[in-house]
Parts: sequence; structure tokens; C-alpha cells
Amino acid sequence: MAGEQVIVGLEVHCQLDTKSKLFCGCSTDYRAEGPNTHVCPVCLGLPGTMPVLNKRSIEYAMRVAKALNCSVLPESEFSRKNYFYPDLDKAYQITQYDKPLAEGGYLEIEGDEGGEKRIRITRVHVEEDPGRLVHMGNAERGRYSLVDYNRAGIPLIEIVSEPDMRSPKEARKFLNKLRATLEYLSVFDSEKEGSLRVDANISIRGSERVEVKNITSYKGVEKALTFEITRQKNLLRRGQKVDRETRHFLEARGVTTSSRSKEQEHDYRYFPEPDLRPLQVQSWVERVVLPELPDARRERFIAQYGCSLNHARTLTGDLRLANFYEKVVSPDPAKFATLADTWISDTLIGELNYRTMSIDAVDPAGFTGLLDLLAGGSITDKSGIEVLRVMLDRHRDHQPCETPAAIVDSLNLRKVSSGTSENSPACGMAHNPVQTAIAEVLTEHKGAVEDYRKGKKGAFNFLVGQVMKKTRGCADPGELNQLLVEELKKKET
Repeated sequence: MAGEQVIVGLEVHCQLDTKSKLFCGCSTDYRAEGPNTHVCPVCLGLPGTMPVLNKRSIEYAMRVAKALNCSVLPESEFSRKNYFYPDLDKAYQITQYDKPLAEGGYLEIEGDEGGEKRIRITRVHVEEDPGRLVHMGNAERGRYSLVDYNRAGIPLIEIVSEPDMRSPKEARKFLNKLRATLEYLSVFDSEKEGSLRVDANISIRGSERVEVKNITSYKGVEKALTFEITRQKNLLRRGQKVDRETRHFLEARGVTTSSRSKEQEHDYRYFPEPDLRPLQVQSWVERVVLPELPDARRERFIAQYGCSLNHARTLTGDLRLANFYEKVVSPDPAKFATLADTWISDTLIGELNYRTMSIDAVDPAGFTGLLDLLAGGSITDKSGIEVLRVMLDRHRDHQPCETPAAIVDSLNLRKVSSGTSENSPACGMAHNPVQTAIAEVLTEHKGAVEDYRKGKKGAFNFLVGQVMKKTRGCADPGELNQLLVEELKKKET
């Protein structure tokens, strides 16, 4: 069907990183001491208990609202959202309904069409988390389920977007930008399991909206939306209608399954929470000061360090990565800024992802030492990658790690040139190692030499690669190209 337009809106639930729950003093470290150990009469909803609002959670929520360019309302109100589910101990959830904390904001992302795209934020409100079910087996065919109320009452903020996203990629970019913003605000710990959960609303223009509930990973959101788009388009192409329903994402299989028909607001029988007064924060919100946020830091990296736009986006998209970059370049920004920009964004991140390691595993001083060898011309880029891999592998395997310079010397990775002396340890090569390697390659690959004479460009690159192989990547690329051209010209005459 031509002209099918995907419409996506997200409801993002983020656990606020407070020490105690939203309405009682129980710890929020719900996995520390076993199930049902961090509970009390208040968070269990026992008769006669009274909730007391956690001040820090409201301050954190206001930080988020201001960072998302929302208007914090002069008065907000908590309500009871009534429904039955085993993990909801009170049979109702205390949340904000028609009077949220804030509304009418936006977050800018890089759109699929290029350039900045503004995703509108409908509202930001505060609510308590329910408990969690532990399935014996799996969620579909488990023999039975257990319930753990340690999580019940942990403070959440729900961030509801307008349906402004037009693809799964845009949805993932929105979530990555939101995660970075929350981390910069110091209100959220993305390392905690289940700290961010997403309900995704998706439709093909003109058809019913489907909600996919409780997606627990950024990749999962993109996968769930991709599957739903395909499923809904296939239904429409067969002349069938898309039912309005709630679906569940099975991440292991990468599919969504029907859960139940979509509830309407009246099904929850909202009414104002009788045990909590309306929340008035007008004078308080004016005193909330925000730190430097990802967009501002990105622009500073471009202006202060000369980072490219794409690299600046990458570096500032994760608070720990941005802090690592500034620690690496701090000894001499003029010397290291541009080199670190490229090596962190293009090389280090890829090596970490391959090993499923965090940036916290890398010593900034050690990485600066590696860049110093590269900047001084002591090693080639290829040798630099080899040194980096040794550093990361030794850290991953909990082995002592030498300095980058010591690793270079132990592996004989110093850059060699045609002027290297006979006693140089570099790469274990003899006198004039580059010229020696070139002579050997031209003798061994006469067919490639003939192809070069016939104008085949790939032949020259092949010969360069063979020389690099003989010198174990230690030859200076510029000098190698020049010497190889000279030797090929000699053979032509």
C-alpha cells in the first residue's frame, strides 16, 4: 500500500534514583536482600496506613520537566488508578491523572530525514511502581508465578510523548536522548535492571492504535515496533482491520502477542487520592537549577575542542563517555582533542561493543598515553589498534596491564622507516626494513606489478597491503606509498 505512514508515540516509565520509596521510608534497592524484604504497611497498602510524599522524588521530577522544556503546573494532584493485577498489592496505583506535574514540552533528536526534529512531550507525571512477578518457567507457559513487592512504591516518572515519531529508528533515538538527559540530571541509574520501561503506541495512519506494553530495553523498542509495523501492514494489505488492543513483546522471539483488549480511561475509575493534598510547587520550581545538558555539551565540544558534529553527538550522548573524553584530553587539549575525538568515537566504542565492556573499564590516563604515541609518530594507526586491544583484553581477563609504551616495545610495534638503523628493535626488521619489504613484495607479486602498469588501481593497494603485512603494520603509510611509487617507476624504466 503506497503512502502508508507510521505513527509512533511512547510512554516512558523511569525509576527515580532515590534512596527511599515514594510514600514510605523503605529502601528502593529492591534486589539487595531477597524478595519481600523491603516492604512495610504503607507500601503494602494495609488498612489504616497513610502515605507521606518523598520530597526528593518531586525535586527530581521537576528537574526532568524543566530539562524537557515543560511547563510545571502551579498545582498538581495525585489520584487512585483502580485495577486488579497480582503485582498491585493495593488493587490501585497512586498516580497523577488530570492534574499532572508538568505538560507541554519537547525533546530534539536527529530525524530520519536529517537535521533536528522536535518530539513534543504531552506530560510528565509522578506515580508509584507496582511490584514484580517472577515466572517459574516463562511468561507464556510457566507452571506458576511468584510476586515480589520490594519494587512496589518506588518513585516513577512517566513521560508521555505526542505521536511525532515516524519510524522505529526515531523512537530509539528519542529514548537514547532521553536516557542521556536523565543521566546528566543525576536522577536516573540506567545500569539498574528495569529502571526504564516503555509502552509503545503504534498505528498505520487511518487504522486503530495498538499498545505494546512493558518493553525493557532500547533495542527491544526498535524490534517491537519493527515487528508491529510489518504485522499491521500485512493485515491491511489483506483487507483485514487492525484491532485496538494491548500486546506483549516477547524479546527472545522478537514478536508481539495479543494480551487483552485496550482499556479505556473510564475502566480505571480514577478519583483524587483522599490521603494526599494537592501539590503546589510554583516557588520551589523556580529554585531548581539544571546542570549542563547533552545539547549544550555537544555545542561546547564543537566550539572548545573542534569535534565534528557527528562525533560530538556520539561523545555527549552518554555522560560517562563525555566525562571520559574530557579526562583524556585534559593534559593537552591542543594536542589530543582531535585525535581523541576520532579514536574514541570510531575505534574505542567499537572495540568495547565487541567485548560487551563499559567505558568505565578504560583508564583515561592509559588511553592518553596511547594517543601520545600516535601523536608523536611512534606507532602507526594499525599498531595503535593492536595496543588498544591488548589493553582491553588484559583488563577484561583481570590481568596486569603495562603502559601503552611498554606494550609497544614488548610487541616490537614501533614505527619503522627506510632510515631505521641496523640496531633498531622496531618490528625486528633489518637495515632499511621498508625498502627491503618493498623489494621482496615486488619480486613475489610480479602479476600485481604488471596489473599496476596496465592502470589497475587495485593493484597498487594490494602491493601496499603486502608490504604492510611484511612489516606487521609498522611502516609509515605516507613514506611507504612514496617509496613504492618510486620503485615501481624504476621497474618501468
